[in-house]
Order: sequence, then C-alpha cells, then structure tokens
Amino acid sequence: MKVLILTHGTRGDVQPYAALALALKRAGHEAVLAAPAAMAGLARPHGIAFAPLHDGPNTLIDDPGIRQAVETNYRGLRGKKVALQVMRRSKPLMAEVFTDLADVVLDGPGKGADLVVHAPGMPGAHVAERLGVPAVPAALQPVWVPTAAFRNPMLPLPLPKALNRASYLSIKLMLHSFAGIADDLRSRLDLPRRRGRHDILRRPDGGPATVLHAFSRHLLPHDTPGGLDYPAWVHTTGFWYLPAPPDWTPSPELAAFLADGPPPVYVGFGSMAGTDPSRLGRVVAEAVRRAGVRAVLATGWGGIQATDLPDGVHLLDQAPHDWLLPRMAAIVHHGGSGTTAAALLAGRPQVICPFVADQPFWAARAHAVGVAGPPQPQRRLTPDGLAAALRLAATDARMADTAAELGRRVRAEEGNGRAVEILESL
Repeated sequence: MKVLILTHGTRGDVQPYAALALALKRAGHEAVLAAPAAMAGLARPHGIAFAPLHDGPNTLIDDPGIRQAVETNYRGLRGKKVALQVMRRSKPLMAEVFTDLADVVLDGPGKGADLVVHAPGMPGAHVAERLGVPAVPAALQPVWVPTAAFRNPMLPLPLPKALNRASYLSIKLMLHSFAGIADDLRSRLDLPRRRGRHDILRRPDGGPATVLHAFSRHLLPHDTPGGLDYPAWVHTTGFWYLPAPPDWTPSPELAAFLADGPPPVYVGFGSMAGTDPSRLGRVVAEAVRRAGVRAVLATGWGGIQATDLPDGVHLLDQAPHDWLLPRMAAIVHHGGSGTTAAALLAGRPQVICPFVADQPFWAARAHAVGVAGPPQPQRRLTPDGLAAALRLAATDARMADTAAELGRRVRAEEGNGRAVEILESL
C-alpha cells in the first residue's frame, strides 16, 4: 500500500504518526508523513518520506497571552475569551496548512495514495474523497467518539453521567468552526458541497469510518455497567511509539552520570511552561534538593529554564524516551498523551503536572490505575508539594510494582503492529 498520513501540532502530536509511518515502512508498505516543516527531524533518521506543511498555529506558541491562558487551562471569562481569539487567529494559519496539503495531494508525494490516515483535526476525509480511497481518523485522545463511560476529557467541567455522551458534541462544534477553510480546500480539490461532508466519523456514502485509537484501553475508565461502549468500527490499538534513531547513542556525560549512582528521576515538560519557565526551573531544582534524589532535567523545547542546580542533577536537552525512561526511578512530566505513553511503556512510576487540554485527564487516569500519585497541576506547583510527590514515586514499592505490571500489559498490546494490521485489512 501507499499510505498518506496527515497530522499537525507540536512534537508530541506528530511523533505517534511518525511511529505509524515507520511501522508501515517496516511492514513493506510506502508511507508518506505530511506534517509541520519543523518536525522533519522526526522522519529523517528513520528514512520516512516526509511532506512539509506550513507550521500553522505552532507559530503562536510563544505568544504571552496564549501562554497565560494555557497556564490556567483557559479557565474563567478571560480564558474563554483567549480561547476564542486563538481559534480566530488559527484559521488563516490553518488555511496555509491546507494550501500546502492540496499541493501534496494533487502534484506531490501524496498523489496516488491507497489510504489516508489523519489526525481528526486534519481534513483527511476530503483528501481521501478526492483520491477515491478510504479515510481513517486516528486519534491520540479519547475525545472524538462519543461514549457513555466518561465525559469528554477536553471539558474541564464536571457533568452528570447522563450527559457524558452529549459532551462530545463540543468537539463537533470546534471542527465546524473550521468548515469554511475546509470548504475552500474542497473547492481546490474539485469536490462538491455535499451533506455531511465535515463529519469525520462518516464515509461519503454515509457509513461509519474506521477509527484508530492510538492509546491503551488499560488506561480508560471501565467502571460503568458494560464497560466501554465503543462501536465495532473503533479500534483501540494501544500506544504508537517511535524507537530511538538507529545511530543514536547517549553522550559520554549522560552515560557517566547514569553509571555514577542510583537511578535518577526524570523531569521534563516539553514546551509546557506557561508564562514563567524560569520559575518552573527554580521550583524543580528546589524540589529535587529537598527530596534528596538524583535527577535528569530535560529542558527540551523551552518547558524549563534551569539555573543554580543542586549536585546530582544532569541537564539534558533531549534524549529518546524509549532509551532513557526505563533507566529512571520515576518520571515527572506534563501529561501529554505521548509522554504518558512513553512513561507507561517504560514501566516506571510517574508524577504528572498537567496544564491544559487532555493533560488533566491522563494525570487523573494514571493516578486511578495506581502508577502515579495525585496530579500536581503546574499552576499550583510548589517545591514542598513536588518534593513529596518525587519521594513517593521514587520509593513506593507498591507503585513501582503496579507500574511495572501495567508496562508489561501496555507493551503486549503492540499498538504499532496492531494498527498496521487494521489498515491492511482495509
């Protein structure tokens, strides 16, 4: 098969789709990953064909007003106002992304694809309709297909259980706000304006689309009568993970640090730091000092700015999670789906400090299944609170055993391979 994979967003949003592309490539298929141009480094080391798209809303990430709203998960009237502003500013930027996407499909490396796999927020259904092939929405969060088992994780408000299924309408409304630029794309692709054209869960003939859930069923709530109630056309495959590049090796300094004492804790928040990365760096440094643990501190994509570090802390830009995290005593992170997956696969206890969107959901679920202590929201993070959470995660034998067992179960799902099998069946 030739499979066109469409996604957008930050590294955590793109990496699982790169993992799927690599799994397809290893299974003998041709995969083309269309993603933000800045993410080309995820594809290059693995020889994945890459089609660069405009960086779109990623260019807004350093806006101080947006960072402030993210810090509070868009709470309050000001947060809701900023959320609407973000959507308005995102539209013309996504229009640029869609323009590049049309070029990929009409005259670029996506031409002649047999299958289109897409992040739900990308117009994969329109692209597939132009190509006359199936479209497969592939979700990293359980927010797109309604279920009565739990409310939409993107809604920060508590709801009666009777409204769980209805809460997923909010996602449809969000997608509908981009209908105008999606219709512009359809015109570029010479497609008619038909009824139901923006419903990603339906094929053009009205039948249900095959949906892939790139996360583990072991982390979802199962405490409702009858358990999860997803229809048969929804496949929860397990997490998709990208292995370390074949030629990657740790720096001599990192290797020496790991060999020079007991396993450290990992601390890394990706690009999530709110309005004050230096404050977060000070909180982390003091918490590590008070907890009396060694630590690998990943400054990564601006999430932490660290100075005046205590002894026993190794400062790191980044390293492949599948190599680094199994060597840790515990893992402190922001609760993005990709990092949560990597921590689960590593089988190590976690401390999750969520900010926004799906992060509070994953933090709550990790605590519910026993692999993490209570969530530590970053806007309320203190040195004492984080130090206590670090000590618990690094020393609690029961949590360590639970994390190791859940890690075995999550790895056994082999999400990458299961996803490839489902796509082959189409």
